Amino acid sequence: MISAALCTLAACLTAGELSTTPGDPRAHTYSIICYDTVSQQFGAAVQSHWFRVYDVIWAKPRVGVVASQSLADFTYGQVGLEMMAAGRTAEQTLAGLIASDNNSAVRQVAMIDATAGVAAHTGEKCIAAAGHIVDTVDGIVVSCQANLMRLPGVPEAMLTRFANTDGDLAQRMMSALEAAEEAGGDIRGKQSAALFVTRAEATGRTWEDRIHDVRVDDSAEPLPELRRLLDVSRSYQLTFDGYLLLQEKKLAEANALFEEAIRLNPDQHELIFWWASDIVRTGAGESSDYLPIFKRAFEMWPEWKDVVPRLVESGLLPDDSALITEILAQ
Repeated sequence: MISAALCTLAACLTAGELSTTPGDPRAHTYSIICYDTVSQQFGAAVQSHWFRVYDVIWAKPRVGVVASQSLADFTYGQVGLEMMAAGRTAEQTLAGLIASDNNSAVRQVAMIDATAGVAAHTGEKCIAAAGHIVDTVDGIVVSCQANLMRLPGVPEAMLTRFANTDGDLAQRMMSALEAAEEAGGDIRGKQSAALFVTRAEATGRTWEDRIHDVRVDDSAEPLPELRRLLDVSRSYQLTFDGYLLLQEKKLAEANALFEEAIRLNPDQHELIFWWASDIVRTGAGESSDYLPIFKRAFEMWPEWKDVVPRLVESGLLPDDSALITEILAQ
């Protein structure tokens, strides 16, 4: 049973019991959670025929990650993280929560802690096809779980695709979701999806603790939209990483990240404009490096020319009339 102290801390449990109302939210779904033991990043991704399935997945850097689905009680997410933060393993945490839950037979839950411990539960009354699979792939601890699937074998298909996909944690999880759909997916269809990857360390600023955090709350085709949003998120992250390189005057390495960002997000003229401005501002390159990039931005969105003098006024471009004239001539 869960200690009374933890129940009080969570403000979600009374006398060691989880809520006993199984009817909502009906988060029948497929999901994947993982922990990269090298990068120390947690990741989670999910898809369901239910509005705003984002609530299924929970994580905190240096603590753990949780997926709570089927006839879900999201207390497993909130209290599960609090228990792991207090030093319980994923196995101890899940066992305690299940023991406190009168409706554990309809729950499907998976947890991974910061020591790479993993635990998963598919209650015997979860709607078929239902099941989970746990494994370690390239130093990444993975748990895939699904219920109310059209066909059996969805968790296994997810794990196989994850293992056979190159790329970072986000790319591999995205591929796992697509594999689930190809294997039959949710028998009810598709509606919402979400994916996130945490940083290795908590910053104390929750808005910075996730490298990627994308979601689709209501769509006829949530996975293609989620992949598009993930590409957008990756493009912004690459641009930020490139800016850090510009500050070190590593122009070639920075430009490589920028070009990959634009490949992922080709219509985003704003990234192009600010990239050119950042080269000027950091002094990382010559006019031949940034003028062609300004030209690309102006061709896509001519109003950026109106922004250039405003940046001078704000101290974001040098107060150099010859330089500004040269930029605006592009």
